[in-house]
Amino acid sequence: MAPFVIACVEPHLVPIQFVFIRLLNRVIDSVKHDVAHTFSAVFLSQPNVFTHQRICFEEGDIALSPAKDIMLAIRNKCQVNSEDWSSKDKNFGNKNAPYAVFNALDYMLKDSLERLRTMRENISSVKIGLQGYTCENNYTEHTVTLRYLCLEGKLGAALWLRRKMVQKGILPDVFTHNHIVNGLCKIGLVEKADWLIREMLEFGPHPSCATFNNLIKAYCVVNTVDKALSLFSTMANIGIQPNRITCNILVHSLCKKGLLKEAKKMLEDILHDDDDKDVPDLVTSTILMDNYFKNGETIEALSFWNEMLQKCTKVDVVAYNVLINGFCKSQQTKFAYGIACEMLKKGLLPDAFTYNSLIGALCKKGNTNEACYIFQVMSKMGIMPDQISYKIMIQGLCFKGDIARAKELLRCMLDNLMVPKPLIWNLIIDFYGRCRDVSNAFFTRDQMLAFGVRPNVFTYNALVVALLKSGDIYDACSLKEEMPLKGLFPDVVTYNLLIGAACNLGRVGFALQLHGEMLQRGYEPDLITYTELLKGFCIRGKMKEAEELYAKILKSGLLTDHVPVQILFSMYCKRKDPVVAFNFYQDWLASKGRSYPY
Repeated sequence: MAPFVIACVEPHLVPIQFVFIRLLNRVIDSVKHDVAHTFSAVFLSQPNVFTHQRICFEEGDIALSPAKDIMLAIRNKCQVNSEDWSSKDKNFGNKNAPYAVFNALDYMLKDSLERLRTMRENISSVKIGLQGYTCENNYTEHTVTLRYLCLEGKLGAALWLRRKMVQKGILPDVFTHNHIVNGLCKIGLVEKADWLIREMLEFGPHPSCATFNNLIKAYCVVNTVDKALSLFSTMANIGIQPNRITCNILVHSLCKKGLLKEAKKMLEDILHDDDDKDVPDLVTSTILMDNYFKNGETIEALSFWNEMLQKCTKVDVVAYNVLINGFCKSQQTKFAYGIACEMLKKGLLPDAFTYNSLIGALCKKGNTNEACYIFQVMSKMGIMPDQISYKIMIQGLCFKGDIARAKELLRCMLDNLMVPKPLIWNLIIDFYGRCRDVSNAFFTRDQMLAFGVRPNVFTYNALVVALLKSGDIYDACSLKEEMPLKGLFPDVVTYNLLIGAACNLGRVGFALQLHGEMLQRGYEPDLITYTELLKGFCIRGKMKEAEELYAKILKSGLLTDHVPVQILFSMYCKRKDPVVAFNFYQDWLASKGRSYPY
C-alpha cells in the first residue's frame, strides 16, 4: 500500500505521506495487540474453544501464535464457531461464546475506525499547515529576490518573477512594487513605470506616496514637468496625500525652468503637521532661496532666509552654504564672511562646499593670496580639499599667471594620491600654450599619460594653440591627424584654430580645404569659422568672395556681433571707399534691428 500511496501523490507531498504511513503502521500494531490481548482472555475463559483451536492448528500443521497472525486466528475462530453451530450440539459448550467473540470484534473494529478517522483529520490539518507555511515561505523568498534584482538593475528578471507570482495568485506588496518602479525610473524606462502604476491602481496593491514620488522625480529629470504635475493632481484624485518630498521635487524642477512664481505657490501647498503649520519647510525654502540668488533677486532670497529664522526653523549647513554661495556670486564677499562666522557661532562646522564658495569668489576677484590662505585654513580645520577645491585654485592661479604655485598644488594632489581630472591638467597645458611654452605643454601631457589620465579633445586643442602660437602650423595639423589614432576626433574649435592660422598666413586655399574637411565630417561651421574665412579673403584682397561670404552670414542668421562688419568696414576704409563701408554698416544695423525688434 505504501508504494501505491507514494506514487499517486504529488512530489512535494511525499513527506506527508510518509508521516501517514508511519502512523497507520502504528495503529495496525496497536490493533493487533488489542485483538491478541482480548482473544487470549476469551480463549482462557473458554477452554474447549481454545483446545479445539489448538487442535485445528495442529491438524493443519500450522504453528502460529495469535499475536503474529491475529487476523488468521480471527477467521479460524469464526469458522470453528460456524461449524459448531451446524453440529448437533447447538450450545458448543457455552451458548454465549459466539456472541462474546463477535461483540469484542465489533468493538475493536469500531475503535479502530474511530482512530483512523481522527488520524486522517489530524493528517489533513498538518498538511494544510505545512502548505500554508510553504506558501508563506515562498512569498517571502520571492519578494526578497525581486527587490534584490531591482537593486542590481536586473529589471527584466524582476518583471518576469513578478509576472510568475501574479500567475500563481501571489501579489507582491507595495514596498516591492516601489522597488520595481524606482528601478525602471533609474534606467530611464519612465513609460514602463507609468504602466506599472496604472496596473497597480487597477489590480493592486494600491500605490503609496513613495510610488508616485519615484515617477514624479523621473519625469522631472527628463524635463517633462507637465506630466509630473499631472501625476501630482492624480494623487489627490485617488486619495493619496502628497508629502513634503513630493512638493520639494516639483519645486526644484519648476525652479530649474525659471518658474519661480509657480514654485513659490507650490511651497504654500506643502503639507504641514498639525503642530507646525506656521513653520516653513526647510528644504523647499532653501531651494527657492538658491534659485532667487541665481536669478540675481537677492532681496527675495533674503526674505526666505529671514522667514526661516523668525519662525524658528532649525537651519542646517546646507541652508548656510546656499546663503554664502549667493553672496559670493553677487561679489559680496564681506557678507559671505559674516555668514560663515555666524555659522561657526551656532556650532555648525563649514564643509568643503563652504570653503569652495569663498575660494571661488576670491579667485574671481583676482585675490589669489587670500584664496590660498583660505585653502590652508580649510586643511587645518580637518577638511581635506577635493577636486573642486584644487580646480578652483589652479584655475585662479593660471589666470593670474602664477604657474609656479599652480604646479605646486598639482604636486600636492599627486603626493596625496589624488589623481587630477583631465580638466586640471588642461588648465596648466592651456597656460603653457598661451605663453608659447611648447616644451612644458607637451611635458605636462606626457606626465598626464604617466598617471593614467587619458587626454581629451580639449587637451589636444590646448596643444594646437601652443603650436600655433609658436608659428608651427604643420605640427598643429599633424596633431590633428594624430587624434583619430587615439580614439578622438577634432571638433569645431580645432578646425577654427587651424582655419584662423591658415588665414593669418594668407593661405586661404588651405583654409578652404580645412573648411571642406569640416563639412565632410558633419560639423556645422559657426560664426567664428566664417569670420576667419572672411578675414582671409580680405587679407588676400578677394573682396568679391568676402562680400558673398558676408551675404551668406546674413542669410544664415549667425551674425550676432560686429566683428565681420568691422573687418569689412576697416578694409574698405583702407581702400578709400567709405561709401561701401557705410553701406555695410547700415546693413548690419538693419539685420540687428530684425533680430531684436524690441
